[in-house]
Amino acid sequence: MFYKLLILYVLIYILTLSGVIASPAGAFSKVIHDGNTTYIIDRHGERWDVTQAVSLGFMPERFQHGIGRNAFTPLDDSSLKDKSPNASKSLRVIGISDGKKANAYSVERLWRHEVANSSIGDKQIVAAY
Repeated sequence: MFYKLLILYVLIYILTLSGVIASPAGAFSKVIHDGNTTYIIDRHGERWDVTQAVSLGFMPERFQHGIGRNAFTPLDDSSLKDKSPNASKSLRVIGISDGKKANAYSVERLWRHEVANSSIGDKQIVAAY
């Protein structure tokens, strides 16, 4: 019985990928063609220009979108800076420099949130992982 269900599941998956049967509601993006520009519309109604991806052979009807813009607030860098001179030599960091000053951000601290607002001197930057 298990194998019959597995074969059925695989068959439905293949038919869905090939476009023979419809995908579950909301699983894929709505597509709009406006002249030579192709957009997908996310679940919040925002348009995303995917013209270049289409020119490379991607099918916009198959795109899935994430949680949308501004879905979470970036961290400030106060929780990411580690001024410890005793940092492990195996510590992975993301380094950013303006040629005069440099900042290093611990991947261990950044990986859960992925984005942090920061600055180098008077320049505002974003550290992302």
